[in-house]
Amino acid sequence: MEDYKKIVDELLEIAAEKGGSDLHLSTGYYPTVRVDGRLIPMDDHRVLDKRLVEGIAFSILDDEHKERFLKEREIDFAYELNQKVRCRVNIYTARGNYSVVFRFIPERIMTIEELNLPESIKLFTKISQGFVLVVGPNGHGKSTTLAAMIDLINKERAEKIVTIEDPIEYIFSPERSIIDQREVYFDTHSFDNALRSTFRENVNVIMVGEMRDFATMSAAVSAAETGHLVFASIHTNNAAQTIERIVDSFPPDQQAQIISQLANTISGVISQRLIPRLKGGLIPAVEVMIANAAVRNLIRERKTQQLNMAIDTGGDIGMISLNKSLADLVRRGEVGIEQAEFFSLNPVELRSLLREQN
Repeated sequence: MEDYKKIVDELLEIAAEKGGSDLHLSTGYYPTVRVDGRLIPMDDHRVLDKRLVEGIAFSILDDEHKERFLKEREIDFAYELNQKVRCRVNIYTARGNYSVVFRFIPERIMTIEELNLPESIKLFTKISQGFVLVVGPNGHGKSTTLAAMIDLINKERAEKIVTIEDPIEYIFSPERSIIDQREVYFDTHSFDNALRSTFRENVNVIMVGEMRDFATMSAAVSAAETGHLVFASIHTNNAAQTIERIVDSFPPDQQAQIISQLANTISGVISQRLIPRLKGGLIPAVEVMIANAAVRNLIRERKTQQLNMAIDTGGDIGMISLNKSLADLVRRGEVGIEQAEFFSLNPVELRSLLREQN
């Protein structure tokens, strides 16, 4: 009988040694590692069959997770190989076959400088209350940016911090702050339940791993409105789309109220993409919107499409557009023009910016 636990641990060690960000185990494929955004099959291993992937999946599930997976047919949880290798895991079924995806979580929380993030996002760690959103596609470093900001607060301020995650990813070491990390399904039934309970926990700073539904969004905005500093992530492309997504998640008769609440509480939106570098590795391109009076008025009047213009003209206070960030990376020789255009939401404007720089 095969030792499935030993097999998966060996695959994780190999993927980690290759500098992988993710390990994919799917029926009918070689084990596959993602390195610098590219999928690389481990073709020196055998193709995974249904029995093997199923055995691996159940070897890393405890009884509680197994029961939830069999009921819901998909599950997220954390898996620790050793003190240096920790992963976020997703197990799901596709056409009746099991698939497992491991996302490697670095053991050390990197600083804003080490992550090559704009200095202006430190502004969000220095305020006492508000609503800060980190947005972008899946796998583009939102959790890492959130962790860097929370850890900066932890180093500089004596605060009560609560994180609400599914699953817990980065492990914080308390320095000046008290940090309680809560895992959905293990420490609390849901994101919105945990958010509402923070009102009774004498919390200063709240981090929500992901805002997935109306109830969580509503609770997060309420928390910001009642004097907390709330950080959260959401899968949207830029600041304008983020505001629209939040508003549209509410019933029509509640949208006027949420628009008013957002206009009053929003502190900023950080939108990011991880771009393959010419010399290897990944580097972020980042849009930063800081909520000044002009931004708040545009949200209040629901002129969200004009937020891009407000960002373009807000460079003096630290705002930056995604295209300006991409153009700067090209100018510095960090990324190629083709890659920059691939990740741009407006390639025509990007080409114009690049011509102006030459």
